[in-house]
Amino acid sequence: MQNLRNVEAEQFLLGCIILEGDLIKETALEPKHFAEERHKQIFVAMRDVDKLGKPVELANIAASMGGTLNEVGGFEYLTNLASAVPSTHSFETYETLIYEAFKLRDVQSAALAFASSPTDEGIVELYQKTIEAQEVGVQETRTKMDVLTEIYTSMEEDHGDLTGVNTGLADLNAMTGGWQKSDLIIVAARPSMGKTAFALNLGRNNAQKGGVTDIFSLEMSDTQLTRRMLSSIGSIENTKWRNPKKYFSDQDYDRANKAMGEYEKLDIYIHDQPTQTVADIRSQIRKTKKDHPDQDHLVVIDYLQLITPIGKFESKNYEVGAITKELKNMARSFNVPIILLSQLSRGVEQRQDKRPMMSDLRDSGSIEQDADIVTFLYRDDYYNKDSEQKNIVEIIFAKQRNGEVGTINAAFMKEYGRFVNLSRQMEAAL
Repeated sequence: MQNLRNVEAEQFLLGCIILEGDLIKETALEPKHFAEERHKQIFVAMRDVDKLGKPVELANIAASMGGTLNEVGGFEYLTNLASAVPSTHSFETYETLIYEAFKLRDVQSAALAFASSPTDEGIVELYQKTIEAQEVGVQETRTKMDVLTEIYTSMEEDHGDLTGVNTGLADLNAMTGGWQKSDLIIVAARPSMGKTAFALNLGRNNAQKGGVTDIFSLEMSDTQLTRRMLSSIGSIENTKWRNPKKYFSDQDYDRANKAMGEYEKLDIYIHDQPTQTVADIRSQIRKTKKDHPDQDHLVVIDYLQLITPIGKFESKNYEVGAITKELKNMARSFNVPIILLSQLSRGVEQRQDKRPMMSDLRDSGSIEQDADIVTFLYRDDYYNKDSEQKNIVEIIFAKQRNGEVGTINAAFMKEYGRFVNLSRQMEAAL
């Protein structure tokens, strides 16, 4: 049976790892899963290089193999593996194909063992392995009729106004229909506009409505972010966390304890390693999707310019462009909305009207190209102390691939780091 040995999938997977070494950290495959002996040896060498903390690249793989390199086809074979890969985006597919072939070989082995020596234990083992093999599948490209059937069926369903992940803000939901799966959403602002607080609110709102949120923080620690969320949940002033023993009232302690109890129940996962790559982010998202397959999944990354690039680029623009392209592909392949925070250039500060524009996006014009939504946050009271727009944040939609552009407003309770619908803030003031 040809499916028992998917040599081409093994070659492509190994080639992907040579091109993007961090993929070795993501795969759960083991040497035994490979049918070709030389592919087992190459995979073992890759694992060894990674365990030593070295980049998994051609030179290090070859060095790790030593004298066995010639047995697998030499340096030329490794080079050919890398050059033959159609796309690293299909890494998961190659992984599935390899594992599927392994399970079929496993069933064949159990069947042969049972045939030569039939036992009750043997038939149970054969049955279990057969069931396991049936559970392994590969997603096939859907036919045109499959897609049209899905569209036709959806025409008969009332989706309501909300078709994506609930943002927690009524006007924002009305503008977007919720964050749509597979969208890359840019949230950009100058410092102190509240973009981290905004992103945390979005992540918490999703989790409070039964979803799961991954937060990748490359600047702040998990402790700092968790304190911010506890402040928002419990209405505790952010500044009091500097010294709770000194500044917390009895009411603050009570609110903090209740907030901790609520936060503990939420499916929010903070990844705060300072040098995260796109491959690290992809690996964590894949794990969350596997652990929470039936929940609305939202990804928040804070922020773009701090993501560690893989490889060298001619300029920061090319580097950032490569990252946004990968993140958009990731949003599509995992079918999740990704909220990506970004810095703005200082050019904003030089203008009389300091509302951001698309040209203010820092480091790369490809951000605009890759993103489905580009939003800017602006607070007039930050620049104008006499502004009538106190505690009001403008959420400016400069681009929305599948919707309208424009501006909506939200109330920002800065002391708690909480964004609320304007109507609620107005009611509180009355």
